[in-house]
Amino acid sequence: MKNDRPHPSAARAPWLVLAMFLLSACAPSLPRSYVVLVPDPDGAVGQVVVSGPKGRQVLTEAGQVAAIDGSAVNIVMNHAEVDAAFGDAKAAQPVLPGHFMLYFMSGNTQLTAASEKELQNILSYLKDRPPQAMTEVVVIGHTDTVGGDADNVILSTQRATLVAERLRASGVKFTSIKQEAHGEKNLLVRTADNVDEPRNRRVQVTVR
Repeated sequence: MKNDRPHPSAARAPWLVLAMFLLSACAPSLPRSYVVLVPDPDGAVGQVVVSGPKGRQVLTEAGQVAAIDGSAVNIVMNHAEVDAAFGDAKAAQPVLPGHFMLYFMSGNTQLTAASEKELQNILSYLKDRPPQAMTEVVVIGHTDTVGGDADNVILSTQRATLVAERLRASGVKFTSIKQEAHGEKNLLVRTADNVDEPRNRRVQVTVR
């Protein structure tokens, strides 16, 4: 089952909850073994198909239930019911990686106003991680294609260094923090040379 904690950027596929034994906290009309569809951390809900000897059910709504044998279950579990039934399983899940993107003004190391706010979201996310969680951070700097290759490697290094230093200065404890600089390689948006593309002027931050 998927952790229901929000996260700015994560995988899109929904996770499943599979109960092998009915818990007392659940409604008595639930089957003994069943699947529940839950949203991914950013709230997106995908689709799950449950097939078995008694049929085929397509789950498309958060909290929707199907029996593991493929038979229909006309129940939609709310958040509290899912937590009551699967709290222990949720607590045992590993912390999901966090993925963030910070954008810069053209030709320098100044974050955009929106990315200044996003940096604070990163710090809040780091502080909210469980104390026992390993916290490895990877910071990767990028540029657009304006300017020369060598200059852009330097600029992407400066951007990554700025973000890494601000993370360190926050007082959050890390297991490790790693920096990379890709210059104008690995563009987020493919452009010709010397194109001012705001989405390429970025630093990617991954927390795992």
